Amino acid sequence: MSKEKKRQKKQKLAEELFELGKDLIMDPRTHQMEQFMQHGTASVFEHVLSVARTSLSIANKFQKIGIKFDRRSIARGAILHDYFLYDWHEKNEYHNTHGFTHPGRAFKNASRDFELNDKEGDVIRKHMFPLTGIPPTRRESWMVCLADKWCALCETFKKDISSELYKYICEQYQLELQKTVE
Repeated sequence: MSKEKKRQKKQKLAEELFELGKDLIMDPRTHQMEQFMQHGTASVFEHVLSVARTSLSIANKFQKIGIKFDRRSIARGAILHDYFLYDWHEKNEYHNTHGFTHPGRAFKNASRDFELNDKEGDVIRKHMFPLTGIPPTRRESWMVCLADKWCALCETFKKDISSELYKYICEQYQLELQKTVE
């Protein structure tokens, strides 16, 4: 596949992600994730956007062989999967078990701040399998679980997978804000 086709494919996924998750992306509460680092140099917000796009990309491959997905639940669940709202790098007794406990914290925060369907809740609660011990029960959850691990690996080894997507999302965010002012 040519570089141009790859770029177009990424752009199309970014546009779809923005439309599917617009209510969350436009909500100032999700932007709290920008102040916390996730892996490498990616903020939690950049990470969740990358996971959402990667999840949709994986789902595309499965859909080619006839396996259907709730794409809105994938996008929304992925955007909220790390909505734990703290700096897990700070050393304290509560952060020592972050890998095991943050899905519960993210689900609690997301349930408090947003209306979630069952699939989105499952995505958030089970994205850290096998650390959390309970496997995902929805195919949407499996997509996000796999994408999360891939994105974390890329970010940890400092492969930039989010800056282009983050720039696009920020541009769309600004355009939407301008529409509300006009």
